[in-house]
Amino acid sequence: MKKLFAEFLGTFALVFAGTGAVIINQVSGGAITHVGIALTFGLVVMAMIYTLGEVSGAHLNPAVTTAFAAAGRLAWSAVPGYVVAQVAGALTASTLLRFLFPNALTLGATLPSGPAAQSFVLEVILTFLLMLVILNVSLGAKEKGITAGVAVGAVIALEALFAGPISGASMNGARSLAPALVSGQLDHLWIYLIAPVLGALLAVPACCALREPGCCSPLKSTSAHP
Repeated sequence: MKKLFAEFLGTFALVFAGTGAVIINQVSGGAITHVGIALTFGLVVMAMIYTLGEVSGAHLNPAVTTAFAAAGRLAWSAVPGYVVAQVAGALTASTLLRFLFPNALTLGATLPSGPAAQSFVLEVILTFLLMLVILNVSLGAKEKGITAGVAVGAVIALEALFAGPISGASMNGARSLAPALVSGQLDHLWIYLIAPVLGALLAVPACCALREPGCCSPLKSTSAHP
């Protein structure tokens, strides 16, 4: 239960701060800016990794959890609980943001600015790169070490900086699902539910090809990432 509560809190913080930055940027006439929004997402993930990484791994993302299970670093039986906790945390954050900003139309939902196929491919590649970094800076299913949080937070901010204006740079089904459900912006939700999982799963064989044999072997009891 501690792990699930940690995932709930971490995903709540991610969605509350990240999509909150999007909303506040809109209502304040652009005071935060696109750069500020990208940094907010990266910084909140970094903070949650250092806060919760030793408890649950601070996945904060169903795609990350699924990829860890596919890599043998997390038991498949743990995946449903993690995903439910992540979605619940995200929904709680979006519901609170709806209360605080009742006039916000999209609540920071991720929406493609061009063709759906363009955003789908972008989200696959973005999540692939994110998961490749995560797998290579982590051991087992938890974040460990001072560099892991910096590396993961930095790549999220980097990808949001250049791809955010096109696809929203979600890379996270829970982050996209919650504001979409609460605001009713469901037309393109399928992109952000399918593409991140596909991208994260593609990163698993890529990591295995780069690392020493056995890097994607079943989780050992002494292993510890998000």
